[in-house]
Amino acid sequence: MNSISKFWNEFCQKNKIAPNALEGAYAFGANSHDADVLSDLINRGIKTATTSIYISADDLPVVGMYSIVLDGNNQPVCVIKNETVEIMPFKNVSEKHAYLEGEGDRSYESWRKVHEAFFTWECKEELGKKFTEDTEVVCETFTKVG
Repeated sequence: MNSISKFWNEFCQKNKIAPNALEGAYAFGANSHDADVLSDLINRGIKTATTSIYISADDLPVVGMYSIVLDGNNQPVCVIKNETVEIMPFKNVSEKHAYLEGEGDRSYESWRKVHEAFFTWECKEELGKKFTEDTEVVCETFTKVG
Protein backbone atom coordinates (compact mmCIF):
# COMPACT_ATOMS: atom_id res chain seq x y z
CA MET A 1 0.00 0.00 0.00
CA ASN A 2 1.45 3.39 -0.97
CA SER A 3 1.71 6.32 1.45
CA ILE A 4 -1.34 8.11 0.01
CA SER A 5 -3.62 5.06 0.32
CA LYS A 6 -2.35 4.39 3.83
CA PHE A 7 -2.91 8.02 4.83
CA TRP A 8 -6.47 7.97 3.44
CA ASN A 9 -7.36 4.63 5.02
CA GLU A 10 -6.14 5.81 8.44
CA PHE A 11 -8.12 9.06 8.07
CA CYS A 12 -11.28 7.13 7.13
CA GLN A 13 -10.98 4.75 10.06
CA LYS A 14 -10.26 7.52 12.56
CA ASN A 15 -13.10 9.76 11.31
CA LYS A 16 -15.62 7.08 10.27
CA ILE A 17 -15.63 8.31 6.66
CA ALA A 18 -16.51 6.08 3.71
CA PRO A 19 -13.41 5.42 1.59
CA ASN A 20 -15.29 6.37 -1.59
CA ALA A 21 -15.65 9.98 -0.34
CA LEU A 22 -12.17 10.73 -1.70
CA GLU A 23 -12.22 13.00 -4.72
CA GLY A 24 -8.48 12.83 -5.27
CA ALA A 25 -4.98 13.51 -4.05
CA TYR A 26 -3.11 16.44 -5.53
CA ALA A 27 -0.52 19.14 -5.03
CA PHE A 28 -1.39 22.82 -5.33
CA GLY A 29 0.71 25.05 -7.60
CA ALA A 30 2.81 24.56 -10.70
CA ASN A 31 5.94 22.99 -9.20
CA SER A 32 7.31 21.24 -6.12
CA HIS A 33 8.29 24.50 -4.40
CA ASP A 34 4.75 25.88 -4.82
CA ALA A 35 3.33 22.57 -3.59
CA ASP A 36 5.45 22.75 -0.42
CA VAL A 37 4.52 26.39 0.30
CA LEU A 38 0.81 25.97 -0.45
CA SER A 39 0.41 22.65 1.39
CA ASP A 40 1.99 24.28 4.44
CA LEU A 41 -0.47 27.20 4.24
CA ILE A 42 -3.37 24.73 4.00
CA ASN A 43 -2.05 22.59 6.82
CA ARG A 44 -1.79 25.67 9.07
CA GLY A 45 -5.35 26.72 8.21
CA ILE A 46 -4.29 29.92 6.42
CA LYS A 47 -5.20 28.88 2.87
CA THR A 48 -8.88 27.89 2.69
CA ALA A 49 -9.60 28.65 -0.97
CA THR A 50 -8.23 28.12 -4.44
CA THR A 51 -8.95 29.24 -7.98
CA SER A 52 -8.38 27.30 -11.19
CA ILE A 53 -9.25 27.61 -14.85
CA TYR A 54 -12.65 26.10 -15.64
CA ILE A 55 -12.18 23.27 -18.12
CA SER A 56 -15.38 21.22 -18.03
CA ALA A 57 -18.24 20.22 -15.76
CA ASP A 58 -16.67 16.76 -15.51
CA ASP A 59 -13.63 18.23 -13.77
CA LEU A 60 -15.45 20.28 -11.13
CA PRO A 61 -14.81 19.57 -7.46
CA VAL A 62 -17.87 18.26 -5.60
CA VAL A 63 -19.11 19.97 -2.43
CA GLY A 64 -18.84 17.60 0.52
CA MET A 65 -16.10 15.44 -0.98
CA TYR A 66 -12.59 15.09 0.44
CA SER A 67 -9.15 15.54 -1.09
CA ILE A 68 -5.66 14.75 0.11
CA VAL A 69 -3.23 17.65 -0.17
CA LEU A 70 0.25 16.59 -1.29
CA ASP A 71 3.57 18.35 -0.76
CA GLY A 72 6.29 18.85 -3.37
CA ASN A 73 7.41 15.22 -2.97
CA ASN A 74 3.87 13.92 -3.53
CA GLN A 75 3.56 12.96 0.11
CA PRO A 76 0.27 13.47 1.96
CA VAL A 77 0.11 16.50 4.24
CA CYS A 78 -3.56 16.82 5.22
CA VAL A 79 -7.16 16.22 4.17
CA ILE A 80 -9.53 18.97 3.05
CA LYS A 81 -13.30 18.94 2.54
CA ASN A 82 -14.87 20.95 -0.28
CA GLU A 83 -17.27 23.60 1.06
CA THR A 84 -18.21 25.74 -1.98
CA VAL A 85 -17.63 25.60 -5.72
CA GLU A 86 -18.50 28.51 -8.04
CA ILE A 87 -17.77 29.22 -11.70
CA MET A 88 -17.33 32.85 -12.75
CA PRO A 89 -15.31 35.11 -15.05
CA PHE A 90 -11.85 35.90 -13.66
CA LYS A 91 -12.82 39.58 -13.37
CA ASN A 92 -15.58 38.67 -10.87
CA VAL A 93 -13.41 36.91 -8.28
CA SER A 94 -13.95 38.74 -4.99
CA GLU A 95 -11.43 40.34 -2.67
CA LYS A 96 -12.70 37.99 0.05
CA HIS A 97 -11.91 34.93 -2.05
CA ALA A 98 -8.44 36.30 -2.84
CA TYR A 99 -7.85 36.81 0.90
CA LEU A 100 -9.00 33.26 1.70
CA GLU A 101 -6.39 31.92 -0.70
CA GLY A 102 -3.89 32.95 1.99
CA GLU A 103 -0.98 33.67 -0.33
CA GLY A 104 1.53 36.51 -0.35
CA ASP A 105 0.35 39.59 1.52
CA ARG A 106 -3.27 38.39 1.03
CA SER A 107 -4.17 41.57 -0.86
CA TYR A 108 -6.47 41.49 -3.87
CA GLU A 109 -3.85 43.28 -5.97
CA SER A 110 -1.16 40.71 -5.16
CA TRP A 111 -3.53 37.78 -5.74
CA ARG A 112 -4.67 39.21 -9.06
CA LYS A 113 -1.13 39.85 -10.33
CA VAL A 114 0.09 36.33 -9.48
CA HIS A 115 -3.01 34.55 -10.76
CA GLU A 116 -3.27 36.56 -13.96
CA ALA A 117 0.36 35.70 -14.80
CA PHE A 118 -0.13 32.02 -13.96
CA PHE A 119 -3.44 31.68 -15.82
CA THR A 120 -1.99 33.47 -18.88
CA TRP A 121 0.84 30.94 -18.95
CA GLU A 122 -1.44 27.96 -18.24
CA CYS A 123 -3.97 28.90 -20.92
CA LYS A 124 -1.27 29.43 -23.56
CA GLU A 125 1.09 26.56 -22.74
CA GLU A 126 -1.24 23.85 -21.47
CA LEU A 127 -4.70 24.63 -22.83
CA GLY A 128 -3.90 26.29 -26.15
CA LYS A 129 -6.14 29.28 -25.59
CA LYS A 130 -5.86 32.92 -24.62
CA PHE A 131 -6.54 34.07 -21.07
CA THR A 132 -8.76 37.16 -20.70
CA GLU A 133 -10.68 38.90 -17.94
CA ASP A 134 -13.71 36.89 -19.08
CA THR A 135 -12.03 33.48 -18.87
CA GLU A 136 -14.13 31.32 -16.57
CA VAL A 137 -12.49 30.14 -13.37
CA VAL A 138 -13.53 27.80 -10.59
CA CYS A 139 -13.49 29.36 -7.12
CA GLU A 140 -13.45 26.74 -4.41
CA THR A 141 -13.41 26.99 -0.63
CA PHE A 142 -12.48 24.14 1.67
CA THR A 143 -11.83 23.26 5.27
CA LYS A 144 -8.85 21.32 6.58
CA VAL A 145 -10.35 18.33 8.38
CA GLY A 146 -7.39 16.07 9.04
